[in-house]
Parts: sequence; C-alpha cells; structure tokens
Amino acid sequence: MRKILLTLTLSLGIFATAQEAKTEAPAVDTTKAWSIQGQNTLMLNQAAFSNWVGGGANNVGWLAGVNYNLTYEKGKDLWENIIILGYGQNNTQGVGTRKTQDVINLSSNYGREIAKSWYVSGGVSLQTQFAPGYEDGNNPDAKKISNFMAPGYLNVGAGFTYRPNDNFTMTLRPANARVTFVLDKDLQYAGTYGLKNDGDSSLFQFGFLGTAIYKIKIMENINLTNTGSVFSNYLDHPERLVLSYSGILNMKINKFISTNITLDLLYDHNQIRRTQLKQTLGVGFAYNIDNGKKRSDKKDNQSWMKK
Repeated sequence: MRKILLTLTLSLGIFATAQEAKTEAPAVDTTKAWSIQGQNTLMLNQAAFSNWVGGGANNVGWLAGVNYNLTYEKGKDLWENIIILGYGQNNTQGVGTRKTQDVINLSSNYGREIAKSWYVSGGVSLQTQFAPGYEDGNNPDAKKISNFMAPGYLNVGAGFTYRPNDNFTMTLRPANARVTFVLDKDLQYAGTYGLKNDGDSSLFQFGFLGTAIYKIKIMENINLTNTGSVFSNYLDHPERLVLSYSGILNMKINKFISTNITLDLLYDHNQIRRTQLKQTLGVGFAYNIDNGKKRSDKKDNQSWMKK
C-alpha cells in the first residue's frame, strides 16, 4: 500500500511541476516589426456648359497619387520610409491640357534609441517632379521653368529624431548636406535655383535641416496630416531660410470614396523671392492600407488612419 501511495505522490508531483513549467513559459511576441500604412487615390473633376449665360468652359481633370509610410520597429531600432508620388492634369476647352499636380518625394530615416522617444538618426531624402513646368500656367508654348531633376533636391544628414507616438515625428539634423540638381541643359544658367555659373548642373549647400510630421484625427473619417520643414545654409546667407509646409485633409465617405484637400506653401530664395502656394481639391477613389499594430506598446497610435 505504501508503494502505491508513494508512486501516486511522485506522479502528482511530476505532473504539477510540468504544468507549472508550461504556465511559466514565456509568451511568443507575434507583433509585427514592419508596419505599412498607405493610401492610393484617383481623384476626378468635371464641368460642362451648354447655352449657359454665366459663361464657362467645358473641362475635365484627374489626379492620381500614392502616399506610403513603411516603418520598421524592433528593440531600439526605428527605420521609417516615406513614398509620396502624385500627378494630375486638367483639360479645358479652348485652352488644352495643363498640369495640376506633380510631385516626387522619397525619404528614409534610421534611428537608434538613446532615451525614451529619442533616437540618434541619419537619413536621406529626394524631392523632384515628373514632367516639365512652364511659366504661363504650364503652357508648353511658354518658357520652361522646371523639369524632372531640374530642380531635384537631395538631402543627406545626421542628427536626432523625437517620436513619442505614431502621430508625431520630429527630426533635427545639425549636419545636413543639401544638393540641388539642375539636369536640364536649358535651365543651367547662373541664378537659376542658385547656380553659380552657366552650365553648372548642381549646387552644394551644408547646414541645418528640421522636419516634422503631425497627424490629427479631427473626427471620425476626417484626418489632417501636417508636414513642415526648415533649412538653413551655413555656407552662404544662413538667414535665408528655406521653409515649406504641406497639409492634406482627407474626408472619407466610405471604404472606397473620399475627398482630399491639399495645401502647399514654399519659400525658397533660390527659386523666387516670393511665397509659393498650391491648393487642390478632389473627390474620387481612395484605398487605404494599414497592416495593423507595430511592436510599440502605444496601441492607439494608428487611429488616425483606420479603415
């Protein structure tokens, strides 16, 4: 009898130990390191007139774009990549086809966390356009003033990134090289985009670059994304700041239909000595991509772009 009781006691002890070991086994972290947020849009506008006393010209236009944010977060590593592409045209009766939107904006920034929400970082960015621009409302018979990589702006620098959540990112680069490319030979003359001599194809600057992205959820299905930057050239007239702001107001009607309003402001002494403004409004198709949670414990940070 004693042997039977001893055997049962040993069996129960082994079983309990196994259960305890199973319970205390560390949970597997299945949260994705990569997060992809994006929006694909195709906006349309049209107006038609027939015997309309108030006057007007028949026109039809379109605007297509993609806006992607690909972010890798694991441990102390943060790697954020942004892809913004947009192009649009409008055809007006009696006037012809004119460009209404033209942007290429690519950037990549890697950071290593050194304190809570602070990263030592380095990155690169490129801004240019797809097609030629003309002085008289993009009239191809008018004087050409811009083209692909004319200008093109390449920034490479190192500094610090502050990112308390997915809705706000600020990067400060006290060491930033900025190269302005003018690869169109028709535009390579002194003074254009700051070029020093006729025939130059680039201009090198070195200074401070600060950028920030702030996303706001105004209300359900209405989101505002603000992007701003400032650059100061240490080598020549550091007081002549290059300032830019971009705002995108997205109002989603349903899963596939939305309205976008954009506002862009730019001041660059090397382009023109006036503030530049561009505004667009479009209604059309939009498809959002959001693959879910990042490794961050701030699980509500992506609420600004929910489906």
